[in-house]
Order: sequence, then structure tokens, then C-alpha cells
Amino acid sequence: MQMDELSLIDTLNDDERAIVDLVAHFVDERVIPVANELERTNTYPEALIEEMKRLGVFGLSIPEPWGEFKVSTPCYALVTEELARGWMSLAGAFGGHSVVSNLLVRFGTEAQKQRYLPRMSTGELRATMALTEPDGGSDLQALRTRAVRDGDEWVINGSKTWITNSRHSGLIALLAKTDTQVEPKHKGISILLVEKVDGVNVSRDLPKLGYKGVESCEIHFDDARVPADSVLGGIEGQGFSQMMAGLEIGRIQVAGRSIGVARAAFHDALHYAKSRETFGQPIWKHQSIGNYLADMASKITAARLLNLHAASRIESGARSDLEAGMSKLFASEMAAEVTLNAVRIHGGNGYSPEYNVERYFRDAPLMIVGEGTNEIQRNVIVGQLIRRSDANEALAGFLL
Repeated sequence: MQMDELSLIDTLNDDERAIVDLVAHFVDERVIPVANELERTNTYPEALIEEMKRLGVFGLSIPEPWGEFKVSTPCYALVTEELARGWMSLAGAFGGHSVVSNLLVRFGTEAQKQRYLPRMSTGELRATMALTEPDGGSDLQALRTRAVRDGDEWVINGSKTWITNSRHSGLIALLAKTDTQVEPKHKGISILLVEKVDGVNVSRDLPKLGYKGVESCEIHFDDARVPADSVLGGIEGQGFSQMMAGLEIGRIQVAGRSIGVARAAFHDALHYAKSRETFGQPIWKHQSIGNYLADMASKITAARLLNLHAASRIESGARSDLEAGMSKLFASEMAAEVTLNAVRIHGGNGYSPEYNVERYFRDAPLMIVGEGTNEIQRNVIVGQLIRRSDANEALAGFLL
């Protein structure tokens, strides 16, 4: 699908349009033909990852001099859409890496940027985030993973769970407590840049409803030692605010994934409704099926507009937790609805893995609970609505 059909808002320059078109072509020619088999066998997509490296996908969040071409946040959102349209697991392989790239670009010391970003831009070094703990869920301030200073090293102990790309990433952006005494608690949290040293143990792959092929694992830190200069930005206690800023781009990415999966489901449902006949006519002519298609197209379009709005606000440098939260919330709930309705349109065939809509339906729920559950998103949104209302601030395109 060409960019003039995709963008709806003229936000990209010619080079960025070409990049999105290139990724769309890669998805059509290389991803879609093999996605079902990779999904069925739960196979890590090594060959596709290598092609993504050659296309420069892993460096799209990294500017010069460390990378070759950093794209705008709206372009990043549309690239994510395209990858997810082909197979959501590929967007996942790209997502956490790009969030860590963004964290390093924004907050890293010059030495940290030089050490990691050139290799991350080519995909030689891939990165992941380690936030969630077995008993913590979305309450990041209650984390138990500890990093204790011992001379010129940090000694790390604790566990993280549901960490995507655990086995195939060489760098972990780890959220840990570096000060257990300070109040408020979030002031004692830092991000440590952890490589695969002794004491960093990736354990079992967690079984999942969907999102196959790309691993999600538990990681245990058992007296893992990293250098003192591993703290992101070199200053302790900044990790919580740094990660909250990083998750703004992460939520744009999750919304993009949601839109991509919904687009794929809509595409299949539309074509099925045109070719399948009952009672002597294509099923799209039955009002109930036609209504589903009309609603699906409308909500996908609305989700993309909302995500591009949030992405443009991030690109401007403005605080965007409200807009990114709105986009993630709306797009993920939309994807769950659209994929379910695609199954409905396919009837009994929609329940069969011979049709792709069954896969989309299993992939969609991840976006509701990932990158901060939608219940957390609603808390973020209402908190920001109240804050901006009290401050008499405009809501950047929304009415209050």
C-alpha cells in the first residue's frame, strides 16, 4: 500500500515516505508469505530480522553521528504499523529496541551513546527493556530488583518477567532500586545498562496466547556485577522519570502495532465479505456485515489520526503522556474489537488457523495489557486532564 493511501495527514518528507513504502514492500513480499508458518511453529524469524537490519529498521530512532537516518516520530509510528500488518511479532522485535535507543539518545552520557548507539543502529547490538516483575505488574515504584554499590561496580539481584527479546538482545535497560531509603520511592530508582555478564540468567520462555516466534522470558539477576558508569545518564535516581518519558514513544509503538493488526484483519474481512456469498449475494450486502465493515474502517482511521497526533506532539518536544496514553488506549481497544469482528465476518472459518484472522484475534489482546495496562492508561489520562484543566492549559487539539 502506497503512502498516499496510508498517511491521511501530510506529516512526512519524501525520504520518510520512501522508507515507509520500502517497509510496506518488505512486508508484502517477504513477511506475509511466511508469517503463518513461523507463527505455527513458534520459530524465531532470524532471516526476517537480518533483512530488517539491512533495511536499517533498527536505526530509525538513532540520529547522526551514531546512526545514518533518524526518522520523525510519525514516520516511526507508520513503520511500526507496516511491520505489525505483516506479523506483529516483528514489530515487537523492533519496539523495545527502539525505546532503549530513544532513552540513550535523550538521556545517555556521551560515553554511553558512543559505546552502544553505533552498533544498535545497525542491529548488530539489539536492546530490550526489563521493567515488569513477577509480583509488581504495572506498579513500577514497588519493584524489588536491587542494585547495590560495591566500589566501582553495581551488584544486581532480582527478577524480571515478560521480557521480550530476552535471548536475542545483548543490552538490557534495567529498572532497579539503587536507593531504598529515599522518599518518595521513585527517587531511588535508576536505569542500569546491563550487558549479558555472569549472573544475568535468562530462564524459561513464557507460553503465550499469541505473539509467537519472538520470545518473552524471565530474567534473573544473581549477584550480577556491572560497572559504576552503567547508570543511564550517570546520575542515580533519575530512572523512573526517564522510563516514563521513554514509555511515551513506547505507547506510540503499541498503538502502531494495534493499528497494523487491525488493518490486516480489516483487509482480510473486506475481501472475504466481497467473495463469500450467502442467499445469492455477497455477504457485505447483508446489513449486519456491512455495518461491521463500516465501523471497522472508521475506527481504524480514527486510531491512526489519534496516533499521528500524539506522535507529532512528541516530535515537537511537548509533554505527551496524555496524548500517547489516549492513543494506546483507543488503538488497542479498537484492535481487539476489529479482530473479533473479522472473526465474526468469517463465520466458522474465522475460528480456523487456516485463516489469518484467527492469528490477529490472538495477537490483539497483548496491546491492551502491554506497555502499561489500559486501566493504568485511564489513570494517566484522567490525571493529566485534571492537571491541564487546573492549569488552564489547552489540550492540544482536544476540547475541555
